[in-house]
Amino acid sequence: MHLIVDGHGIPLAATITAGQAHESKYAATTLEAVHLPNGKGRPQCSSGTLAGNKGYSYPRVRVYLRRRCILPVIPTRQDQRANPRLDRATYRRRNVIERCVGWLKENRQLATHHAKLAANYLATVKLVMIRRCLRLLHDLSDRT
Repeated sequence: MHLIVDGHGIPLAATITAGQAHESKYAATTLEAVHLPNGKGRPQCSSGTLAGNKGYSYPRVRVYLRRRCILPVIPTRQDQRANPRLDRATYRRRNVIERCVGWLKENRQLATHHAKLAANYLATVKLVMIRRCLRLLHDLSDRT
């Protein structure tokens, strides 16, 4: 499962691929699955950041992100030159993604993989994501 999460831990999009498929090949597909609520389509330049693990440390991913004015916050793999410009403070916020993945995996429907077809599993993932969004939005509204 490839997941896009915002800074508050709200899941925005997910894609499902085979277990042996490499993460970097599906970065663009997963990012394109994010639909913005304004109805105007995806902006050409979003001027944001995207934190990812070392599995996304490939030139094609970095080029894709830079073309869309997204700053990649991705550590380099051991077989690459070290990235001295890695914003460690921003990368530490990646724990929001890991906590969201952990929460999703706590749901029995996802953990047990009862669905035989990828489409059915993805539907279950999206239902669990909706439940997560509603819970987080409820928690945010209680704070105000």
